[in-house]
Amino acid sequence: MRALVQRVTRASVTIGGEVTARIGAGYLVLLGVGEGDTPAEAERLWSKLRDLRIMEDDEGRVNRSLMDTAGDVLVVSQFTLYANCRRGRRPSFTDAASPDLARELYEYFVDLVRRDVERVRTGTFAADMGVELVNDGPFTVMLDTAEL
Repeated sequence: MRALVQRVTRASVTIGGEVTARIGAGYLVLLGVGEGDTPAEAERLWSKLRDLRIMEDDEGRVNRSLMDTAGDVLVVSQFTLYANCRRGRRPSFTDAASPDLARELYEYFVDLVRRDVERVRTGTFAADMGVELVNDGPFTVMLDTAEL
């Protein structure tokens, strides 16, 4: 499982011209599910992300976690995090999970986040979405459960 995490001052999802999700300061999490991923990967990924100290403290140092700041979270499914561009010019997505598995683990991950975070919003799985954000810092981190 992979997550591209962006610390944001705000973020939103638009579908068909309508804003369907919006958050204030916190994390935008683009979440990719890989073939063979299980709930254990979702748990390990959320555990790492929940306590990762990438929020600024009062002195401007990156020293606080999402839990310390009571930040919001917007989770958006992003199978393209599993793009393989080694051959040719068209990415292959064979390493991404099937849509059924991806949806199941995406929803499980969101449930884990909701256990710990008061304000959680989501994109719509498999929808064509516009994602807007103001990256705070900018600060972006890539997490991959194969490396955690």
